[in-house]
Amino acid sequence: QVQLVESGGGLVQAGDSLSLSCLASGLTATSVTMAWFRQAPGKERSFVAAIRWNSVITYYADSVEGRFTISRDLATVYLQMNSLKPEDTAVYYCAADMSRAYYSSSYYTQTSAYDYWGRGTQVTVSS
Repeated sequence: QVQLVESGGGLVQAGDSLSLSCLASGLTATSVTMAWFRQAPGKERSFVAAIRWNSVITYYADSVEGRFTISRDLATVYLQMNSLKPEDTAVYYCAADMSRAYYSSSYYTQTSAYDYWGRGTQVTVSS
């Protein structure tokens, strides 16, 4: 049974850094595509970053490119967030795509690409 559990969220000030973790059980995090999404109040869930299965290839939303870094080891996916802005405030979700197939980069930005989701961790950035 696959489970994804996020941690590391909190309240920080603009310009601060925060590191999120997603502990994965029931799968090997390096063997599937793993991603982070976020959802702000009143908005749809949106793509943040992904790291493709069996690869070091990463994808980022334009809004976080250069500030956020996704990485992983066998059991955990990380999201290092630097230079945080108030607009980064959201619930952050970890997701896993079990397909192990090759798709274009746009595929990985869609929520429909992912089979499993965590419950999320709140990140609040004050101005």
